[in-house]
Amino acid sequence: MSSTTTQIPVSELIPILTAISARDWEGFEEAEKQFVAKYGVEEWEEFFASRLKPSLDVSSDKWLLIQWCSTGIVSVKEVA
Repeated sequence: MSSTTTQIPVSELIPILTAISARDWEGFEEAEKQFVAKYGVEEWEEFFASRLKPSLDVSSDKWLLIQWCSTGIVSVKEVA
């Protein structure tokens, strides 16, 4: 993880988590755009992989995956 990513304040994470919790895809996209405008795409990728995604519960993680893939996946099956 880069030093910039580790120095991004938790307050940057809150609007993103709030949008995910509310199942607000448009809000998530807006928070993502604001983050990228402020820090850049590379920092978003690292921040997402190292700080955001690990903090999600299973249901939220699944919701986010479905939103990203909704144009290409007709259904999502539960796999044990």
